Amino acid sequence: MSVKTGRDAEIDGLLNIAGLMAVAARTAPKTRGVDEIVTAVLTGEGKDRIADEMERLYKDKRNPLAFFSRDAGNLRDSPVLVLIGVKGTMPKRPENPFNCGACGYETCAEFIAAEKRLGEDFTGPLCIWHAVDLGVAMGSAVKIASTLNADNRIMYSVGVAAKALGVIDADVIVGIPLSAEGKNIYFDRA
Repeated sequence: MSVKTGRDAEIDGLLNIAGLMAVAARTAPKTRGVDEIVTAVLTGEGKDRIADEMERLYKDKRNPLAFFSRDAGNLRDSPVLVLIGVKGTMPKRPENPFNCGACGYETCAEFIAAEKRLGEDFTGPLCIWHAVDLGVAMGSAVKIASTLNADNRIMYSVGVAAKALGVIDADVIVGIPLSAEGKNIYFDRA
């Protein structure tokens, strides 16, 4: 008889939840029916490499943000990481543009012609509708985690490190570490 107990069973559960979160991000509604969401699930060395990059970035950023170091500790203590990103440097359906101007350009044609460049953290400018899709995908994913009782937190800092390492091909990335402890490690912290 094969028995999984304690931590092994919990980690298996977190991996299953992470897969369901990726499904939720994929199937979340997308504006204009255009899907540019990218997901990944990391554990072990891949996850820890991102935590190491967060520590490096904390030291090297022009505007060092202390939460990068704190979040790196949380990530190391998390068995599973879900990344959700979006490719958004092109407008949705450029052949039939909105021309909404939310990107800072008067028309989608001007936005398309604008230089796309990596800022300190992410690539932009970004079409607002892709950013909206990222938000909906994140909400759908964390709803799944919450419903299934997995502790989680959306972390900007994790996404910055994942982007710097090229873990997934996206212009903007967020990270959602998962944990199953007696006390939520993401909200009871300094």
